Amino acid sequence: MSMQYWLVALLMLAAASDVACRRIPNLFVLIGLLAGLLGHYLLSGSPAQAIYGALAGLALFMPFYAMGGMAAGDVKLMAVVGAFLGPLSVAWAAALTLIAGSLMGILILLWRGQLFRFAQRYWAMASLRAHVPAQAGDASQLRFPFALAILLGTATSLYWLPLRPW
Repeated sequence: MSMQYWLVALLMLAAASDVACRRIPNLFVLIGLLAGLLGHYLLSGSPAQAIYGALAGLALFMPFYAMGGMAAGDVKLMAVVGAFLGPLSVAWAAALTLIAGSLMGILILLWRGQLFRFAQRYWAMASLRAHVPAQAGDASQLRFPFALAILLGTATSLYWLPLRPW
């Protein structure tokens, strides 16, 4: 079975856990990193691409964690994606993940009827060049299981990826 199927299966488990418990167990991350290392070692004789990919995945999402926009489990999960895909391909997966996450966020705002209020708040911040705090009950304060976006973005990158590692 291809390494891609193992990656998608692991991401599906992580997304299910994120939806149900709002956390991604470190065991999933550890298993994913080891599987990525082993897969690259068996296919190429060197785990270097897995290591560089994991570091790239970590580096791409670390700023979002540092700014409070993403949980640590999501950052570690993108490192797992990098361990499977390598450094170049994880950049595509991360970009498509951010697009998927943005679309999911917009859908949540639409569903809660708060897209206009959200746009007004950000327009005010851009105009004033100052932070305008969110009101109580604002949907923009909600967190959603971002592992779903990682699953969707990574799966899309596996389909559209211009440089396939396997």
